[in-house]
Amino acid sequence: MTKDNKTKDLAYEEAVKKLEVIVNKLEDSEIPLEESLAYFQEGIALSRYCREKLAEIEARVEYLLKEEQKQSTNDFQQGGTEEP
Repeated sequence: MTKDNKTKDLAYEEAVKKLEVIVNKLEDSEIPLEESLAYFQEGIALSRYCREKLAEIEARVEYLLKEEQKQSTNDFQQGGTEEP
């Protein structure tokens, strides 16, 4: 399994936590250069994943808000008022 597949299996919150761990490791000047590069690559992949997830969620929220607005407009145009 590649790192991309591992990333896709993560929940957004898990990806953010992993990214925070990687940032902390990269801030440690004692790790070897090759290890730093590997962490950096993984961090880039996680960052991209998080950005894409947020964009997906934003699109879904916008869609839901538009649908709600359409429904409200239709209800208003039909003169429908719902009583609890």
